[in-house]
Amino acid sequence: MASTASEIIAFMVSISGWVLVSSTLPTDYWKVSTIDGTVITTATYWANLWKTCVTDSTGVSNCKDFPSMLALDGYIQACRGLMIAAVSLGFFGSIFALIGMKCTKVGGSDKAKAKIACLAGIVFILSGLCSMTGCSLYANKITTEFFDPLFVEQKYELGAALFIGWAGASLCLIGGVIFCFSISDNNKAPRMGYTYNGATSVMSSRTKYHGREGDLKTPNPSKQFDKNAYV
Repeated sequence: MASTASEIIAFMVSISGWVLVSSTLPTDYWKVSTIDGTVITTATYWANLWKTCVTDSTGVSNCKDFPSMLALDGYIQACRGLMIAAVSLGFFGSIFALIGMKCTKVGGSDKAKAKIACLAGIVFILSGLCSMTGCSLYANKITTEFFDPLFVEQKYELGAALFIGWAGASLCLIGGVIFCFSISDNNKAPRMGYTYNGATSVMSSRTKYHGREGDLKTPNPSKQFDKNAYV
């Protein structure tokens, strides 16, 4: 029962993390910078993995898509690949989790379902690592440029998408670890049952043995020799 509850918790945590990781791809604010006037913010510069934009004080945004994938900076290409890999791995991990959980009716025996659940945990861990690496790589580029005194171009700060990605990656890692530990709980249950049945069989065999020995020692009254019949 505890193993089933832990698998349900792991599934909910992992799916929540996967949804957060997936939501980071279309999110606009991966990095953001503002130009302040005397009273109000005059312009806000922001960018993500697909485009760079500027929003003025009236709320009008002008965006420019990245012209060519081959002309992009290396860190943007790496972040794209890592985030897409994280989303894809989370999708397959959710399918494996549904098959391997005890509360579902597919997947075969309990031993086979435990292996599938462990595989789902490994896939979710890989998804979390990809997302964590992609967001950390992008954040490292932002902080390096921000604290570099020789960098004279527009400096940016960390956007909301990075924090969402880190949170989703952490949830995927936690859910994947719980799925991996669930296989040990499934392996303990048969051993306990086997030990109990073995002890019961030993006690029953001893009872049978002592019962037969008692039958041999106890004489049958009907077959005893009646000495009074010959007197």
